[in-house]
Order: sequence, then structure tokens, then C-alpha cells
Amino acid sequence: MAITAKTISDNELFFGHKACAGCGGSLAVRHALKVFGENTVCALPAGCMSAVGFVFPQLCFANNAMITPFAATASVLSGIRAGLKVQGLDPAEYPVVGFAGDGGTADIGIQALSGAIDRNDDIIYVCYDNEAYMNTGVQKSSLTPFGAKTTTTPSGKNVHGCLTQKKNMFEIVAAHGISYAATASVGYLPDFLKKLEKAANVRGTRYLHVLAPCPTGWGYPVDETADIAKEVVDCGLWYLAEYENGQFRLTRNPAEFTSVEHYLRRQARFRGVDEADVAAIVAGRDAKWERMRAEWGN
Repeated sequence: MAITAKTISDNELFFGHKACAGCGGSLAVRHALKVFGENTVCALPAGCMSAVGFVFPQLCFANNAMITPFAATASVLSGIRAGLKVQGLDPAEYPVVGFAGDGGTADIGIQALSGAIDRNDDIIYVCYDNEAYMNTGVQKSSLTPFGAKTTTTPSGKNVHGCLTQKKNMFEIVAAHGISYAATASVGYLPDFLKKLEKAANVRGTRYLHVLAPCPTGWGYPVDETADIAKEVVDCGLWYLAEYENGQFRLTRNPAEFTSVEHYLRRQARFRGVDEADVAAIVAGRDAKWERMRAEWGN
């Protein structure tokens, strides 16, 4: 049976955590564990979800979970899988899943992730992407988008926030020839649930990159997380796609985009961008979508 909002489990495996109100990362972890089930063994590096989920004496995971060294999420997942194999436990029944932020994935954790994919270890890696190092005070990561203000990319009269472009982790991972990879957003939960379920039923290394807005770091009201996460897809600054069997596929291909400027102006982190910055962001979006549609065939 396909997992939907009506059929998803009522069993809560991630609860009582200390995340900020409106936290997109906690939504991603909560729904992923509902799909993967109570036999899931989790590993989390330093980051928001380990900070809010492992608060002594309370563990907010109802399943087995542990904290890893910051750079070692994928390596620890590989070790857990090897240990479960020795015990004769079926990987389909005992999924090994890592939850890491954008910094722990695209920056300090990319080496271990690349190695795990190269070995095709039977693990699932979920990157909850809030586009900065939120847990340590909102510093820039390589997944911070152009124009975003962080504590290490301040916005002023001459420099309007982050000057670099968001690293394309999805295609970097796919370039390894991974078993399965997908992008998602907590604003499009049906799409996310389908991809989680698909990942659970594939063997080898699987990677899910889910956009998870952060009201604290992004600067918007806490009740707008789902709407912001939907709008970033609708305006084309994030895309929903899959990579499997050596092929890319868009799972949402909008005929028209909503306003990029409206999306940006809703967030305090983009208040420093001017009209030229907005035009540059729109041009970058259009070029990216033109390439994806031409190369991916949809």
C-alpha cells in the first residue's frame, strides 16, 4: 500500500524534541521515521537534530539512534550496517539511516558520503537542508544560496549577503552512479513520502535531499514553514527530482513559476538583495531549468 497522509503510521518515533517552533528539519525526520519504521537504526552528526534530539536525560528517538563525529555520518552508517549483517539482520527490515544537515553533508561530511556511495553500502542518507549552519549560529555553508545573509556573509551597502551559488549536491551524488537519489521539500509531503518509501525498498546506497526551512535562520513567522517550503519549489529555486537506473527525472515540472521576488522578500535573510540581485537569481533559475529540461527530457 502506498504511504499517504491517510495511510501513514500513527506511531511517533521522533517526539518531545527541543527544536525551534516551525522547524523544517524536525518535520523531515519525523516523517522519514514514520516511513522507515521502529526497527530503523539512526546516526546523526553534530547539527540541529542531534542538538534537539539528544538532551540528557531524554532521548527523543523511540528507535535506536546515536550521535556521530561531525565528518563521519556515512562512515558510521557503513559500520552499523556491517554490524547488523554480522548479526544476520535483514537490511530490508532494519534500515540504517543518517540524518545530517547541509554543512554536515555538503561540506565536512562529503568525503565519507562519497566513499559509502563508492562501496554501495546498503544505507540511506537524508540531508535536511536549511541552507546554513543553523545549530552554531547561522554561518554560511556551501548550500547557502546567493544573496542570503548569514553571520559569515553579512549584508550591507556594498555586499548583499552570500556571493556564491548553492552547491548542486543532488547531481554530485548522482555522478557516483548511486542506486537511488532524490530531492524533496517538506512543503510537498506526498512527494517526499513517495520518495522515502521508494528509498526504503531499494538496496545499496540511497540519498534524499530535502529542503527544510528554518524560521530562526531565514527570518519568517514560525507558522509559515510549510508554505515557504512549497513556494521555493513553485518559484523554481528548488526542484523535485529523482535519479535511478542512471536516469534523471523531474517529479514536478511547473508550466509557470511564481514570483521569485515574493519568495525572497518574505525572509529577513534576503532583505539586502536589490533589483539587480533578484534579476541575477531569476536568470540563474531560468538557465538551470533550461538545462534540466533539455538534458533530463522532461
